[in-house]
Amino acid sequence: MKTAIVTGAASGIGLAVVEKFLEEGYAVFGMSRRTGAPITHERFQYLSGDISNADDRNRLIAACKEIDVLVNVAGVAPKVRSDLLEMTEESYDYVMDINLKGTFFLTQLAANKMKDRRSGAICNISSMSAYTSSTNRGEYCISKSGLTMVTKLFADRLAEFGITVNEVRPGIIATDMTSVVKEKYDALIEGGLLPIKRWGKPEDIAAAVWTLCNGSLPYVTGQSIDVDGGFHIRRL
Repeated sequence: MKTAIVTGAASGIGLAVVEKFLEEGYAVFGMSRRTGAPITHERFQYLSGDISNADDRNRLIAACKEIDVLVNVAGVAPKVRSDLLEMTEESYDYVMDINLKGTFFLTQLAANKMKDRRSGAICNISSMSAYTSSTNRGEYCISKSGLTMVTKLFADRLAEFGITVNEVRPGIIATDMTSVVKEKYDALIEGGLLPIKRWGKPEDIAAAVWTLCNGSLPYVTGQSIDVDGGFHIRRL
C-alpha cells in the first residue's frame, strides 16, 4: 500500500487532498495545528503539530515507514492584513516560518527518505498570490512566490531519483481562509473576474494534486499548474 503525507490536513484543501488519497487506496498521514482528527478512517493517521517546528516535522516523517507522496498544503495568512508600509516583522516571520521555511525543511526531510526508493512525487500548494500583488498581505505573496522557487529547486535536485516535484496554484477557493473576504470575492466573480464564473472548491485542487502525483505524468516536473478558473488569463 502506498503512503502519502499531507500537511494542513484538518480542513479545506488539505482535508480534500486527504480524502482523495484515501479514496484511491493510500495510507495517509496528516498534520495540522488543530487538535483532534478531522475524520476517522482506518488508513488515516492524524498528528497535531506545526511544520514551523523542527521537532514536529521530524515526528511526522518518523511516523511513516515509507513515503510515496508528500503534499505540502499547510499555510497561513497574516493574522492582520496590513499595508506593505506598516507590515510588522512579527507578521512576516509568522507567515514565512510556516508557508516557506517549514515547507522547505519538511520537503528536505521527506526527500532524503524518499530518494533511496528512486520514485515518488511531491506537490506544493502555492497560490495565485505567487504572481498577484496584494499590498495588504505582502508577506503572504512573498511566501508563495518563494514556494515556486522551492518547487523548481527540488524538482531539479530530485529528478535523478525519479521523484517529481510540482506546484498547484489555487485561485479563489472556498475555505476558512477566504471566508473573511467572501463578499469581496462574490462581487468580483459576479463582475467577471473569472472566465469560469464560480468559486473554486477544495476538491478542484485535490483532483489536480492527484493527477500530478499518481504517476500518470512521469515526464512533468518543476511545473506550476494554475487551478484558478482562468484568472491567470488576464483578459481585457
